[in-house]
This record gives sequence, C-alpha cells and structure tokens, in this order.
Amino acid sequence: MTRRWRWLLPAAALPVLGLLAYGFVLDPRNIPSPLVGRPAAAFTLTAFDGSPVTLDTLRGRVVVVNFWASWCTPACYDEAPVLERAWRTYRERGVVVVGVDMQDTPEAAQAFIRRFELTFPNAPDQGGKVAVEYGVYGVPETFFVDRAGMIRAKHVGAVTDAVFRSNVERLLADPS
Repeated sequence: MTRRWRWLLPAAALPVLGLLAYGFVLDPRNIPSPLVGRPAAAFTLTAFDGSPVTLDTLRGRVVVVNFWASWCTPACYDEAPVLERAWRTYRERGVVVVGVDMQDTPEAAQAFIRRFELTFPNAPDQGGKVAVEYGVYGVPETFFVDRAGMIRAKHVGAVTDAVFRSNVERLLADPS
C-alpha cells in the first residue's frame, strides 16, 4: 500500500505542473476580446479642454481609442509620444486618436497631457462607464475601430509605432 501512495502523489501532480507550464508559455497581453468584430460602444465624454468627444460623430473615420492614466508607468509614458506622433502623421488621412483617462485626478491627467504635449482629444472617464463597456482590464489598452464603427483590433500594453501603423494601415486600406 505504501508503494502505491508513493507513485500516486507524483502522478497526481503532473497535470497541475503541465497546466502551470502552459501558462508560462502564454503572452498575458494576448487576452482575446469578445468585442473584436462587434460595433464599438457609443460614448460621449467631455474632453479636458471642455469640448465634447462623441464616438458616433467620428463615423466614417478610423478611430483609435486609447485607455490610459497618469499613474500608469512606464507603459502609458512610453506610448504617449507614439500616439501623438501617429496622430500628427495620420490625422490628414482621416484617422482620429481619442484618449480616455481612467481612475485619475484631473490635475494629474492634465499634467500628463501637458508633459507629452498631447493635441489629440483626451477625456476623463468619470465613473469608469466607458472602460466597463469596452471590457478594459487595465491600462494601457487600445482599440482600433474601422470607418463603419466596428472594433477590428485590441492591443494590451504600450502601443508602439509598428503596432499603430500596422493596424491603422490595414483599416485605411479597407474600402468599407
């Protein structure tokens, strides 16, 4: 009987170890979003400059919705210049970048916007309703929305020039 128990315990541990090993292989940023391929949730926010930011009014353009926070370091700090550079490069081609600030103080968020000289629309998501509708797990997360208002891609983590360019170029090439 003792012999059987000596082999049973290690044999029972093998599936658990296998599951753990599988988890270490996965990239935690590749969280599949059930929203990809579905219409982007409509929202209206008031930007830090007082202007309205309404997703429905942007229909017909490629929209990049970026969820960020001033306390999100280093990822949000890494991607802020990338987003500003991309906004300046692509806005003439009908691309709009919208920043949605989460769980932040107005003072800290505005200091972040000034620090990175962000000129694209940025608005606080007071109460977190927009973040909940988009299923945001944390910041930064970015959604790429096509001209018809459908979410075509989601990126978790800091957006790089290559990530932005590949997603936006693909959406710009789509005639619909």
